[in-house]
This record gives sequence, structure tokens and C-alpha cells, in this order.
Amino acid sequence: MKIDEIKNTISQIFAMVELEFRRVIHDPTEMVTRAIQPILWLVVFGGVMARAGVFSNIIKSDYITYVTPGVILQSATFIALAYGILLVFERESGLLKRLLASPMPRFNIIVGRSIAGAIRGSIQYLIIIPLAFLVGAHLVPSLINLTLGYIFITYGLIGFTSISIAIASILKTRERFMGIIGAITMPLFFASNALYPIEVMPMWVKVIAQYNPLTYIISGLRNLLIYDSLDIALDLLALTFFNVFSILLATVSIRRIIE
Repeated sequence: MKIDEIKNTISQIFAMVELEFRRVIHDPTEMVTRAIQPILWLVVFGGVMARAGVFSNIIKSDYITYVTPGVILQSATFIALAYGILLVFERESGLLKRLLASPMPRFNIIVGRSIAGAIRGSIQYLIIIPLAFLVGAHLVPSLINLTLGYIFITYGLIGFTSISIAIASILKTRERFMGIIGAITMPLFFASNALYPIEVMPMWVKVIAQYNPLTYIISGLRNLLIYDSLDIALDLLALTFFNVFSILLATVSIRRIIE
């Protein structure tokens, strides 16, 4: 690929990201209101479980600290998975067909939209992390670790946004889309290490957790934010496979919109 083609590809991808930034700036209240539920999870659920001394003999930290990455992911993943509803609106209005009919390669559209949705979801990280410190979570107070944590969660959410785009390309109504997303989000959340260690899961749930992308995002965040460790190579590898698969799936699925 020539240098000019690479520059053009990057420009097209980041045009999608810039558009998403503008949407968030014009309506920042959505991001704030979506943080209410994870705050309740952290303060109420985390506080109760911490008082009960749950998993104190297994986890290497207090429970509020342990559950913080999982609570962030619960909110951020829902936002990333719900991103596809935007495509349903654009499909109904005809804007999406015009975009797909443009000279821009569909792969660039998918990558750009996936990064945009991931950034939208990762805003929850920026909101919840300061609140976690306030309620007593003992996270690593390092700007480097916190920044790496943000980059890591954003990278992990790219695959979920791509899955959302793939689902939106198949379903034609908003009601069906949100029904599917609701049915996906909570099983993913509970079949991961978000709320409890993998060691205490029934065997069949352990098997699901091993193939659940959320498990690897949460594992990487815990290493960075709780254990002050950069041992995230395996997590990055797993998420890379997930992202590549999801982007390719969305690129193939989006053809259904213009067929």
C-alpha cells in the first residue's frame, strides 16, 4: 500500500471518529446518566459484598477495588453494543445507503465506526474511575497506569462495537435491535470475571468465561489498575483476535443493507 493510500485510509477512519466526538459534545448528558447504574453497582452492591467479606480468601484486594473494572465494563460494553442503533436510524433515513455508496471502502467505514463507538463507551472509564477513588477503591494512583487502562478498555470495546454493527445490519427495527442487545449484555457480564473470580464458577460457566472477551478486558484492567502489573500480553492477544474477527464479520454483514 502506498503512503498516500495509507494517509487516505487514516483520514477516512478518523473522520468517523471526529463525527462521534461532535455527537458526544452536543449531548454529553447521555454519558453522565448512563454512569448512574454502575455507580450504584459500585457503591451499593460493592459495599454490601465488601462488608460480607465475600471472596476475601481468594482475591488480592478488597472487594470494592476488585469489582471496579467489572463495573466500568458493564456500562461501557452496553454503550458499545448499543452503538448499532445509530445505524438503524441511518438505515431508516437512507443516510447509511448513501454512505455505503460513497467511494470510501466499507472496511474503513467499519473500522472508523468501531473506534468511534469504542471511544463513546470508554468515556464511562473517565467518569467512574474518579468516583471509585472517592468511594474507597484502592486503585494504582499512577497516571501511566490509568492512561494505559483507558487505552486498553478502548481497544477492547472496538470488537463489541463491530458486533453491534453486524447485528444492526441484519435487524431492521430498533425494538428488535435493543431486545437482542439486552439479551447479550447481561449474560456476557455474569459469565465473566467481572463480579467474582473464575475459580468459584461452576465448570460450565468457567468454559464460557474462558472464551468471553470481557474476561480478558477485565483481567488486563485489574493488572494495570489494581496489581500494578504490565502482564497483559495474553489479554491483548485475545482481544486482537476478537477485534479482527468482529470487524471482518461486520464488513461482510453490512452488505445486507444495500442488497
